[in-house]
Amino acid sequence: MAEKHDKFVNQYSRRTLFRVGAVSGAALAAGGVLLPGAAAASPGPTGPTVLLNADKVAGSALRPFGRHIAYGADPSQQVVISWQVPAAVTAPFVRIGTVPGDFSPPIQAEVRALTSQMSWQHPVEEVPPNSPKSITQYYLHARIDRLLPNTTYYYVVGHEGYDPAARLGEMASFRTAPAAGGDGTFSFTAFGDQGVGYNAVATSSLIAGLDPAFHLAMGDLSYALEGEGGHPEEDQYDARLWDSFFVQNEPVTAGIPWMMALGNHEMEGWYSADGYGGVRARFTMPDNAWDGSTCIYSWRYQNVGLISLDGNDVCYNSPSNLDYTKGKQLKWLGKTLAAFRADPTIDFIVVYCHQCTYSTCHSNGAELGAQKDWAPLFDKYQVDLVLNGHNHIYERTDPIRAGKAVKKVPSRGTTNPVKDGTTYITAGGGGGSVSEFPAPDTYLGHETSNDAPVPMKYSERDGQDRTKKVTWSRVRFRGYSLVAVDVIAGTGTTPPKMDVRAISADGTLVDQIIVQRS
Repeated sequence: MAEKHDKFVNQYSRRTLFRVGAVSGAALAAGGVLLPGAAAASPGPTGPTVLLNADKVAGSALRPFGRHIAYGADPSQQVVISWQVPAAVTAPFVRIGTVPGDFSPPIQAEVRALTSQMSWQHPVEEVPPNSPKSITQYYLHARIDRLLPNTTYYYVVGHEGYDPAARLGEMASFRTAPAAGGDGTFSFTAFGDQGVGYNAVATSSLIAGLDPAFHLAMGDLSYALEGEGGHPEEDQYDARLWDSFFVQNEPVTAGIPWMMALGNHEMEGWYSADGYGGVRARFTMPDNAWDGSTCIYSWRYQNVGLISLDGNDVCYNSPSNLDYTKGKQLKWLGKTLAAFRADPTIDFIVVYCHQCTYSTCHSNGAELGAQKDWAPLFDKYQVDLVLNGHNHIYERTDPIRAGKAVKKVPSRGTTNPVKDGTTYITAGGGGGSVSEFPAPDTYLGHETSNDAPVPMKYSERDGQDRTKKVTWSRVRFRGYSLVAVDVIAGTGTTPPKMDVRAISADGTLVDQIIVQRS
């Protein structure tokens, strides 16, 4: 099965689909959507789309579901619209416009079919005895290029036999970013470890209420895989939990781009050698680190440079993919950080990934590999904020440099990364479960004595667990929550700043700091 999937991915890869600019005759002309000649969708493979399942159902009987969108590397011009269908369809498409109901002609979408054998699954729901021996999930993706900056677009998705253009109830919308380099105010949110369930619904609903420009989903998204990840002979898996994940979040993900990073629970070893074949079927991230990278990419939103890293590459705690990039990711990270910091139009650098560089939660601990490989680069290039999941709690460090706290920053305090170092936040309370700390919680309005050292658990490269006393754990909260960041433009007398908040699932403010460079 893995070989069959790899063959399909290689033959119909995203890079093949999207490597050319505009399709002749596919310009989005409806309603003055684009500038004249600024056409848009990238071409698909020549000839008919090949699917891994020959079963056919009338297109009129099938409905798209699980819409989720993402930005390209330039969010002012590039958006990817993705969704699912329950069976094979012909000629899937997106129709888009700047006026509700006034849509472009259909824009071709790519089909990525992912087949999973029931023999290596453990379904969470009862399976009828006459069920097939495999399931195929059909993921569709349409990347739209050369959109207008700072513009709201409306869209519908369909296929042959089903065109919802006249059904405004099935329409969704998104907004492109302002042009790169702007210093206007915007917001984004972040969490990891969401899963499927009512706690996950609560955090997703919180995103909807905050209405950010985008959301960072920092790994361990659906928990379709239970286990360490990367061990198909041991891990338990139910591929259809991904369907539940996408349906659960569709009210938010259909209109707010979710930019994902890989977690250990995305190492689904049945599909490919690196375990990421399933991720490559379900998502389209910029993936611009090198040809063939998966969810390792950089992008920018106005004056903020953002970097998504694969923590599995440096993870001693779950080592299935340890060193699988053979140094490529580390080399790319150094070059990308240097370029961002040298760019005078980028004020802040935010790095996000799954595993925690620094955390005192003992569930998964801190990641020594990230401390050794990445933290020196974060110090060198004065990274402003590092966001992680993995541990199912909220924790914020004091600013750290060379592994040590530089300055005590309580809630509602201010840190200057130029002088103080990098702030690390674990935001793994997306909904999956809640972990424990070895020390009492201490958060806004519920501060406890927090001057004594706290034990940090970590794994050595040989897998042996160790503990070390640290003093940088400033805020700890056990509960479902997310991080919200408001980027605020500077004035003639003040530099720009980031207002970083932690908000519990019920909307309570848990923590808040200001990050301001000078």
